[in-house]
Amino acid sequence: MENKEKQPRERKMSRRRMYFHMVMASLARRRSHMVTALLAIAMGATVLSGLVTIYYDIPRQMGKEFRSYGANLLIMPTESGGSLTEAQVKEVRDTIPADKLVGMAPYLYQNAKVREQPYLLAGTDLAGAKQNSPYWLIHGNWPEKSREVLLGHEIAKTLKLDIGDKFTVNTSKGDGQETATDFFVSGTVTTGGKEEELIFMSMEDLTGIVGNQGPDVIECSVEMEQAELNQLVQKIAAADSGLLPQAVKRVTASQDTVLKKLQALVWIVTVIVLCIMMICVSTTMMAVVTERRKEIGLKKALGASNESVVKDFLGEGAMLGVLGGALGAGLGYLFALRVSLSVFSRTVHFLFALVPITILVSALIAVVACLIPVRKTVEIDPALVLRGE
Repeated sequence: MENKEKQPRERKMSRRRMYFHMVMASLARRRSHMVTALLAIAMGATVLSGLVTIYYDIPRQMGKEFRSYGANLLIMPTESGGSLTEAQVKEVRDTIPADKLVGMAPYLYQNAKVREQPYLLAGTDLAGAKQNSPYWLIHGNWPEKSREVLLGHEIAKTLKLDIGDKFTVNTSKGDGQETATDFFVSGTVTTGGKEEELIFMSMEDLTGIVGNQGPDVIECSVEMEQAELNQLVQKIAAADSGLLPQAVKRVTASQDTVLKKLQALVWIVTVIVLCIMMICVSTTMMAVVTERRKEIGLKKALGASNESVVKDFLGEGAMLGVLGGALGAGLGYLFALRVSLSVFSRTVHFLFALVPITILVSALIAVVACLIPVRKTVEIDPALVLRGE
């Protein structure tokens, strides 16, 4: 019984090996045509694999890129004119996922006078402000020592202060008493915005001269899409009724708009490239069918059915698709890596799940591209072909 069951299996495996051998031999005999088709499939698979890799990595890359344009989440006290406590600042920091938080800087604002002119002081966590605002153009250095400040460009120009210069800030405490404190300019900041009209210093320096006060607002740079950021806003508001979180819509909306357009562009380019690949493979296989008319006619004259002839050509197309897809899957990652480094200056992750998908799609497109040429093989009349007509 076992031998009787083995025999059909062995014959089936033998037929598969023979079919595979025939397909490979046919490809090898027509190297010039098949290399052209293989390169077309490999190029299409490269673009497919590369663009899909970029497509899935764009949100991460765009999120990092948009974080260079400043904070996208503001948290203020619900009470008008109130301030935040240290416990609330810690609560906010604990609520935001650490892997999503790019930078967080609480700000305390205070009116002051410099040379009898009114200006606004901004006390903050300077390290957090630096992470939040990589787009700031700094001349000089960020403050590192006590009594060092970062001066807005407009203020520095008006007061004619340069890096290293000393100036006096006059502030009033809650009891009306005025205090004069000397500061040194460690650098100036240019942004083209309101930052050029502020004097930035450490929170410790500012509270040291105006008294221990909580921050007026917390600016956070969070690597999230708009929907995820809105969920975080709701979570913070629900956790503490004394906090009023707000997403900076102009930043998050711009990120989502650009992201959608880029992803749409990726899909359009991918579809166009795959169509070009299909046309190239179809044209190549059409030339192969024309070249093999006599061979096909002879096969039919010897008893080969249309079905077997069709299987041979579809097998060749599928094999070209598999080989080209495997080659393109590897080259696609290199393509995506080069694009990402050039555009975002960051690397992309290799998607292992994309390899079998690329091979399968390439094989499917190659088979579809062979359908029109294969129809020509069915129409070949062996009698006419063998007579030389």
